[in-house]
Amino acid sequence: MNRPDAATRQARAEELVERLGGKPIVLVGMMGAGKTTVGRRVAARLNRNFLDSDEEIEKAAQMTIPEIFDQRGEPEFRAGETRVIARVLKDADIILATGGGAFVNSETRALVKAEAISVWLKANADVLFERVSRRSNRPLLKTPNPRATLEKLIEERYPIYADADITVPSREVPQDVVAQDVIDAVLAYLKRQD
Repeated sequence: MNRPDAATRQARAEELVERLGGKPIVLVGMMGAGKTTVGRRVAARLNRNFLDSDEEIEKAAQMTIPEIFDQRGEPEFRAGETRVIARVLKDADIILATGGGAFVNSETRALVKAEAISVWLKANADVLFERVSRRSNRPLLKTPNPRATLEKLIEERYPIYADADITVPSREVPQDVVAQDVIDAVLAYLKRQD
């Protein structure tokens, strides 16, 4: 597929902004799918504010996510995550990257479905494992066999992520390509809604 030129990309971005009104776009998917990196690029192209729900949770709790998991446990983390996402979805003109487990929570998923357009950045296990292996701040992967843990999470979560409005493949290409794919896919989705 030929990549669109700069003028075409700009026109698509402007059309998307117009069609969205102020409605948020929420990126969902596994850790390592590229939600933050792609989200920042989409936000820049659409001239929107970018928020990362994990960063917002850390600000609200005044603790890191690994500290929250260690001191309060995953259920308390998930409850805080839902509260934070509910709060930030009230803001117009945002691109929100969520943590890997956010959309799995039925209450959070319902909030996202009601207030935003959800985009699943779908990556295969090899891509995800290669990416998450570079960082040590993944509490759910602090297990004797992180690869097996990741594959189990994929098995559990992919059927739920499939409930997102749109699916965009996250693969080993420049993240600008994936960001353009997100813009094009959301624009096509909104045109189908007309």
